[in-house]
Formats: sequence, C-alpha cells, structure tokens
Amino acid sequence: MNGRLLKPAIIGAAASLLCSSPILAQNPPPQKRAEHVEITNGPGLEIAHDDLAIVRWTSSNPGGDDDHFAVIHYGTDPKSLNQTAKSHIRLNRGHPETIFRVRMLDLKPDTTYYYRVTSMGSGGESDGVESSVNHFTTAAPGQVTSAFPPPE
Repeated sequence: MNGRLLKPAIIGAAASLLCSSPILAQNPPPQKRAEHVEITNGPGLEIAHDDLAIVRWTSSNPGGDDDHFAVIHYGTDPKSLNQTAKSHIRLNRGHPETIFRVRMLDLKPDTTYYYRVTSMGSGGESDGVESSVNHFTTAAPGQVTSAFPPPE
C-alpha cells in the first residue's frame, strides 16, 4: 500500500473502532426461563478428600440469566442441612443441558454428609428444581475418594 492510501486506511480503521455501536458490545438480554427444569443425571460425588468434596449433577438448561449458581445444602444430619455452598456458572444458551459442580470446604475427615442440590439465577430466584437428600462420606485423613467414573 503506498503512503497516500495508508493514512486514510489508518484513520478509517481508528474511526470504526471509536464509533462502533455500543449495543454490539453489550450482553444480550436474558433468555426465556424454562417452564420445567429437571435433574437428568446425579447428583453424585465427584471427588472427596478428607476436608473437601465436589458434588456434580446435570439438569435441563434452566434459561433465564446467563449467570447462575449451583447450590448445595448439607450437614451431618439428614434432617438438618444447615450449611450451604454455591458455585458460579455461566449457562450456555446453545446447550440443552447444564452441568453443575459445587465444592464444599472445611469438611471433617471420615464423616458422612447428607445433601440436597438446587440451582438459581444471579438474582436468587430458584430454577424450581431440587434433588432428594443424598449422602457421601469424606475420605480418611490424607486419602482421596473418587466416585465419578472416568471418561470412556
């Protein structure tokens, strides 16, 4: 490109960057919430150390806010799930299902925990799905329990 054409090309490129539509840079509006959300796989223990555990499950895509939270209510008594852990996730609008994972910290070794999972949008509204009460046992001190099957 010769010098006479280079300067207008640079000015044109800079102008297009400075004057680009701000609408293109914004997030799209939330998608429509699903009428019915169901857990399609799990929940189940993915891995447990002596002081932490990860539980995962799959549900139909709940829609609504792209920003969502996987939530687990847990405790050592199945009738008193008084502890809560949650993990942020971004929904993929193009997928019919969503995989949720929650990490629970500061657990006691070799202890049985009972839990129930659910999910919610960023504003705190429930997706309307909740599991039954399940349980797992943390590993002995220094040990690891992996309950999630490896990929085939």
